[in-house]
Parts: sequence; C-alpha cells; structure tokens
Amino acid sequence: MRYRNTVEFVVFGKYALFSDPITRVGGEKFSYQVPTYQALKGILESVYWKPTLIWYVDEIRVINKIQTQSKGIRPIKYSSEGNDLAYYTYLKDVCYQVRAHFDWNMNRPEFADDRNENKHHNIAKRMIERGGRRDIFLGTRECQGYVKPCVFGEGASFYDNYGEIDFGLMVHGFDYPDETGKDEMFVRLWRNAVMKDGRIVFPLPFEDSPEIVRRFIKPMKKKEFIIGENFLGLDEPGIDELLSREVRIHELDAESL
Repeated sequence: MRYRNTVEFVVFGKYALFSDPITRVGGEKFSYQVPTYQALKGILESVYWKPTLIWYVDEIRVINKIQTQSKGIRPIKYSSEGNDLAYYTYLKDVCYQVRAHFDWNMNRPEFADDRNENKHHNIAKRMIERGGRRDIFLGTRECQGYVKPCVFGEGASFYDNYGEIDFGLMVHGFDYPDETGKDEMFVRLWRNAVMKDGRIVFPLPFEDSPEIVRRFIKPMKKKEFIIGENFLGLDEPGIDELLSREVRIHELDAESL
C-alpha cells in the first residue's frame, strides 16, 4: 500500500548480520535469512529521522539470492583479558527494495509545530538520494550498507514467481516508551514470517495483528528534550540569515538582467 508520504529505496551491501537472538547465547551469531522490521527501521532512521515522526516499514522485496558465509571472529572477552574465538554467519551480497512511510509521534506534543508533512517527506527523499545522513549498517557495524532511490517492484528478483518461503518465528522489533507513551519496553515477536515471490509485507506495530506477540522487557522512560541542554529548538540555526542572503542574490540577479 502506498501512502502520500511513502519513500522507496534500495539498500545493499557485501555482508549483513541480522542476528537471531537464540544463536547469541553461546557468543556466536547466526543471521536471519532476511532483515527484521526493526533493522530496516534503523536503516531509515540513519537516512533521516526526527523525534517528530515515526517510520513504518510497509514491505520489502528481496532482490538477490539468499546466501550465507561464516567467518572466524576474535571478539573481546568480557570476563577476562584477551580475545575469544567465535564463528559469525553473515548474509552475503544482499540487496533489498524497501517501501516505507511515516506518521506523527503523538506522544511528542512539544513538536506539534514541526508536523509539516511536505517538509519532512522532501528532506527524507533528498537524504535517500545522498546516501543518508548517517552511516548505514546492515544489522551490525562491521556490515556497511548503501542506499539509493528506486521504484519499488522494478527490476528482476531471484525470487520472482518463486512461491512462498516460511521463516517461522522472528523478532519483529521493540516498543519504546517514546513511541508508545508507556514507561515500559516490550519486544515484538512475529509468529509466522512469510516471503511470497520475494516480497515480505510487515504487520505494523500499531495494528492489532494476531501474528504479533509482545513480551515485557523492563521499565523504561522516554527521553526528554530540553531546550538549551540537548535540544536547539524547532527554529533552524541561521536559517533567517541564509534565507535573506538568498533573497539578496535573487535581487542582484534580477537587476543584472
């Protein structure tokens, strides 16, 4: 489904690691076969994010064949000095088309004056064209990712007309107090993640979907933004000077004509 503020982009990289938490108990990591909802949301927030809005990932399209590669890793020991030996299993040569949209964070009334849909939508599209505001990581920091605009559904996928692939139970994402308005943190589990012909349609967090199961993690309070301490305010620093300078440039151009 397309929304008025929908964005579409392709994210790709040499490796990805969307860890299955079950495999991390022993210190080793094994990737899910496809990215989780939360991982894709994190990629979007690296491209562009403000506390005024919440990103929702509608669906993805898996372009390349799902392949894995194991690597020997020397992680730091936390119980003693030195390094340990572990094997991490990564996804290799990944490429995904992503379709997403945003909605206002109604638990942030202090940002009500910043709810300008056209502004945020245009900025988000420009940031996608420029590769994002911050570095893009595919599940973990050692897996560098890259984004660029696309038309969702265009081009060939290895899984076109492939049929259904059932991934079973997967982590969907987290419910944070900033977005729910509750002083609690929950994890969301997706009962039956299915890919059909390369496409995965995600149940959205606010939907009352029977496929989503929530588990309480811990009490948690949302971050407070205080002007002058960790927040500059809604006024863009130097924007008035910049606009007046542009006006003067246009006036000079008009006079020269």
